[in-house]
Amino acid sequence: MDGNMLVSYKVLCKSDVNVEVTLAKLLENEKVAKVIKSEFAKGFRNIELNALEENAKVMIGTQKEIQSFEALKDDFADLLTLAEDDASNKKLIKKECERIELMDIKTL
Repeated sequence: MDGNMLVSYKVLCKSDVNVEVTLAKLLENEKVAKVIKSEFAKGFRNIELNALEENAKVMIGTQKEIQSFEALKDDFADLLTLAEDDASNKKLIKKECERIELMDIKTL
């Protein structure tokens, strides 16, 4: 195969957060409900919070910078290793941050 690919990845750390919470569960939390009421319904009484969709989800995750590099199409099987090498060359790999997640692969 001729041509190149643009590979995007991010470096993952042990301390990263990646949580999925339903909107209904979030609204059940007293602290969250109090903040929402004070921000959007200040001065009103007997306010009730409801989620229209019970299964609506809120994702809470650590914001990561997306890195990218170019690779030959022939190297498709080795993309993870190449991403790890690229991260090492850019000095992104540290003691607590040594995992790589491939995000996107685009042909050029």
